[in-house]
Amino acid sequence: MSLLASSLDGKKLDLLRELVPKASVFATLLNPNYPDAKIQGDQFQAAATQLGVRPIILSATTDADIEGTFAALERQHVDAIVLANDPFFGAKRGLLIGLAKRYSVPMMYWQREFATSGGLISYGPSFADGYRQAGVYVGRVLKGEKPADLPVVQPTKFEMVVNLKTAKALGITAPATPTRNGRRGD
Repeated sequence: MSLLASSLDGKKLDLLRELVPKASVFATLLNPNYPDAKIQGDQFQAAATQLGVRPIILSATTDADIEGTFAALERQHVDAIVLANDPFFGAKRGLLIGLAKRYSVPMMYWQREFATSGGLISYGPSFADGYRQAGVYVGRVLKGEKPADLPVVQPTKFEMVVNLKTAKALGITAPATPTRNGRRGD
């Protein structure tokens, strides 16, 4: 099973740029110790080039690094941030959302729980659907199919959640229509 979450940085940048159209300098926050960090950074830079915006790659491996990165945003003229997919950052959800609010920086996350917890916007595969697909696979194996004979499954459902309260606090006009899956953030 693959959730493709690490492969969506270009799409996340594009969606964030639509939400913050006047922004011209976008950063991504990566954990250089994460195995997909280089791929994520390369995808982000390629997407930024295609969109005609200036990319900045930021790194953090500790809470202090994260806090220092946010403190330096103004010096680097960063208008918005795309958070890279990484379990380390998932465990720092409250810290990241709090810092984005404190520094009034629009931030894109990879998992809906960030937006429902107060983050601005998230885009990524539906983890609930991924878990359902995993259950189907387990059922197939338990019925006797060989795991080596099963194809790799990729997500078919993606979700974007915009937190309207956070958008309003940042002075951002959020989309007037619901997302494709019919949901909008609170």
